[in-house]
This record gives sequence, C-alpha cells and structure tokens, in this order.
Amino acid sequence: MTDPRPVLFVTNIVAPDRVGAFAALHAREGLELALFGGRSTHFTGPVDDPGVPHRHVGQDEVGALAASGAYRAVVAGTAGRRALPAAWRGARRAGVPFLLWSALWAPVRSAAGLAGQPLLRHIHRTATAVVTYGPHVSAYAQALGARETVVAPQAVDGAFWAASGDASGRPAPFVAAFLGRADRAKGAWVAEEAWRASGLLGARAALVLGGAGADPPRPGATGGVIRTGTLQPSGVRDVLTQSDVLLVPSLRTRTFREPWGLVVNEAFHRGVPVVASVEVGAVAGGLVRHERNGLVVGAGDVAGTATALRRLHGEPELLARLGAQAREDVAPYTHDAWAAGFSRALTRGAASRNPC
Repeated sequence: MTDPRPVLFVTNIVAPDRVGAFAALHAREGLELALFGGRSTHFTGPVDDPGVPHRHVGQDEVGALAASGAYRAVVAGTAGRRALPAAWRGARRAGVPFLLWSALWAPVRSAAGLAGQPLLRHIHRTATAVVTYGPHVSAYAQALGARETVVAPQAVDGAFWAASGDASGRPAPFVAAFLGRADRAKGAWVAEEAWRASGLLGARAALVLGGAGADPPRPGATGGVIRTGTLQPSGVRDVLTQSDVLLVPSLRTRTFREPWGLVVNEAFHRGVPVVASVEVGAVAGGLVRHERNGLVVGAGDVAGTATALRRLHGEPELLARLGAQAREDVAPYTHDAWAAGFSRALTRGAASRNPC
C-alpha cells in the first residue's frame, strides 16, 4: 500500500528559480515545505508564495515537526546551523528516511563550519541518501562517507529564460554582463578589472554590472561600464538578451565555494556563452565545458579573463558556436529532471531496511 503521507522538505527560502522545481517534486511525491528563512545566496531573493504546501517555522521547531510521524520522509538542505541537525534527528526518531540535499563540494573553513564538521560527516554517513547539485558535490559527499549519492541536476524555468526579452536597450555592439551579488566570492571586481584590462572600451563595447553593489542605475556608461542596480528576473532576462557573453568569475573563500551558479543555466537558455572560473560549480559539475559552450579561466585571473573577452569579441564565429552549443547542452537540465533525482532517492529510501 502506498504511504499517503507527504515528504517534509526543510529549507530556508524558495528563490524564483526553485518554484518550478518544487512544483515538479510536489506533483511526483506530495510535498510540504518547512521554510525557516535567513540569509539567501541567491541573486534574486525569495518568493512570498512558493505555490506548494508550505509553512514558516523557526529552526528550533524543525526537530519536532520532522519527528511528528506526519511525513513519510524528511529532506533537508545544508543551510541552517540548527535546522539541518534537527531535521536529521527528527527523521531518526520517526523512523523514516532522511535525505540530505547538499550543495557542498569543499569544507566550510569558518569557525562554525569547522566545529560542525564532525556532525556533518556523521549526517553524510547515516543519511539514507545524499542528493547533490552535480558530480562535484557527489564526490565530496562520498569522501565524507555518504553511502549513496543521487544527482538532481540544477535547473531553471527554461521556457521563461528562452522567451523573448527586451533587446531595445542594447548599449553597444558587443556587450559582456556580470549578474550577481555584491560580495567578494562572486568576483564582481574581477569582471570589472578584466574589462578594463581587455581594452574593449568606448562606444563599441560595454560591460553591464547587474546587481553588483548598491549603486543606482546610471543613464550612461563610465569607461564602458554600466551598473543597473537591483534587477527582477525579467530584468535579468533583458540584460542577457542584450548581451553576448556572461562573466561568472566566482572566487573561493573560507565560507563559500560557488555550488553551481544558476545564472549559467539562465544564460545558456538564451544562447549566451560564459567566461567562468574554475571555482564555479557549473564548471566542476560538467555543464560549462571549455571551448564547447564557454571559456574557463583561473579564479581571480584578471589577465586570462581579459584575454577571453578579447577573443570572443574578435571571433564572432566562435561566439556563435559556443552560444548554440550552450543552448543545446542546457536542455536536459529541467525542473522535472531535478524532481526525478529526488524521486529516485526517495524510492531507494522506501526500499531500504535501515532508512536512517
């Protein structure tokens, strides 16, 4: 007999790009989200209504909820210092499978991260399965002792990102874009320094910095650099529509290593290739491939990024080939494929004689 209870999915927020993913998983499995809020690493911020059954909880409430017996399985992400161990312990008390949804492919070197490493390793070893962003995360999970890993490929709403955007505001014949938060790990400074080092200044080329810093939109460019300020998803799509290449120069810090970079998927759906650093999860995870759908450079390599920009500016045939291949390569990265990964893990958990 099929267990009619839903799956409890514990996470901090639902970003716009996750709405379709959770809807697809809910359609497959029946889902209830437990959202505890907090800091988001997503560029576009949370949505108010994720469109699936959900409740807002405090991290200290997660354990009792997971242990309540109202759910046939519990899933929790790596966000939240107290929410993750509480969800894991609650699933164990309820005797139901526990799935860890992991974004990690390196240790977190902060004081809290190092202190929590033994517990995190234990959770990896005892979880029914670890569902990962890609093979790079699976490799790290296996190094921590995970007994089973399943990839749920990172995805965005392909129909939205492939739909027509506003091309009328294109600022120059050749446009590079950076779209990301204003923190060091995202590497906005690398994008800007590489742009100046490239020599692609003046009326025929521009760099658009979207969301990088608190600067308000500017009607003109300074040194070929235009800052848009904060953007909604439709604004991000418009910038990509007007761009030839996306810069994703992420850096590794003590507390952050880019788990994926969903903006890569967004750009690829528009046929926009990327210049990405080796610290981008979409590179390590196999979506971005050097000379196939983008160019890969070293982290913090200003000179290498500048060279890549000059090359794409000077070789329109290469730019077109990379963009066409990018659109083709991202096609399998769908919300349904993401949900299918979780379904596989849940099916294996239900069949396990020792779920936790």
